[in-house]
Amino acid sequence: MNYHWNWRIFWEDSPDGVSTYAVSLLHGLEWTLATALTAWIVALFLGAVIGTMRTLPNVFVSRLGACYVELFRNVPLLVQMFLWFFVLPEVLPPHAGMWLKQLPNASFFTAVVCLGTFTAARVAEQTRAGVNSLARGQKMAATALGLSTAQTYRFVLLPQAFRIILPPLTSEFLNIIKNSAVALVINLPELTSATHTMAEDSYQVFEAFTAATVIYAVLNVVIVNLMRVVEKFVRVPGLIAVGNTGGH
Repeated sequence: MNYHWNWRIFWEDSPDGVSTYAVSLLHGLEWTLATALTAWIVALFLGAVIGTMRTLPNVFVSRLGACYVELFRNVPLLVQMFLWFFVLPEVLPPHAGMWLKQLPNASFFTAVVCLGTFTAARVAEQTRAGVNSLARGQKMAATALGLSTAQTYRFVLLPQAFRIILPPLTSEFLNIIKNSAVALVINLPELTSATHTMAEDSYQVFEAFTAATVIYAVLNVVIVNLMRVVEKFVRVPGLIAVGNTGGH
């Protein structure tokens, strides 16, 4: 049986009766961006903390950070999404579990926490690699100037490390956007979920997923080019070369 293409389907009314399929996809894109950006803030902050812990001389703190990375990096994201959404409310005290179940937009907050903690493990490894790539003289010079360990990381090591790892961090941000599609299993109306709904309601499967593919591709291209501008803006001449030499 031949497939009947219908590209005008995007301007036809969706089953909700208040918008077209194109508008539904745009609403899905809004949820995707909101989820990815919020989760990225969580991942960046938590990943920086965990990554810093892994570079500290304190063995207990370093191993604690390593345990976090191994746990969240090695458990599949889909499994973690189910655990956060379905299992966590059941193991908490009854009042807390009921509060989570009745929380407005619970799927959004669950997706943010899941994606944030999952990506934080990867950001932590990037942070650790960035700090370790710096020449040892950086930390020794800060100590000689009388800076504490916290001040050394805040004013000397981390600002340089994040400039070095900006390209891989861009890749992680792109990954968190694509990984947000997993949230469709907990009924978050993000882009992939909206695409799946359109395909089921209109039976125009190829048109729906072609549109989603184009949207994801354009979004990724925009982010990559934007981050290239940021990378050039924050780049310190000679820093990456020095960092690579110190790390290897």
